[in-house]
Amino acid sequence: MVKIRLARRGAKKRPYYHVVVSDSESPRDGKFLEQIGLYDPSRPDSEIVLDLGRADYWLSVGAQPTGRAKKVLNLVRRRPDEPEAEAPKAEAAPAEAPKADAAPAEEAPAAEEAPAAEEAPAEEPPAEPAKA
Repeated sequence: MVKIRLARRGAKKRPYYHVVVSDSESPRDGKFLEQIGLYDPSRPDSEIVLDLGRADYWLSVGAQPTGRAKKVLNLVRRRPDEPEAEAPKAEAAPAEAPKADAAPAEEAPAAEEAPAAEEAPAEEPPAEPAKA
């Protein structure tokens, strides 16, 4: 049977874990089929690194996550949903819309200034030879 589990690394009393896919008969820190992520319990949950695509693949072919690995998977799966549910994200979208409206307004005066700038140099060079 194939398991998704945590392989312990790090120094004494300062562990971090590799999320690995391994045969259930291999030792905890021994041979594994694939490393799919990193988990450091001393850091915030937002810094968990996990390849969800590979985890979903292994789950689809019958790999069973251990209890702790299942918690880590759930932490990572919930993380992308949180920003979408937040109200500040919804407020940021209308704030961006006026900026988009303001950008064309800013471009229009710049476009008007460009022909004026082209006309001014055209008038000045004939004025200089006339003085000479």
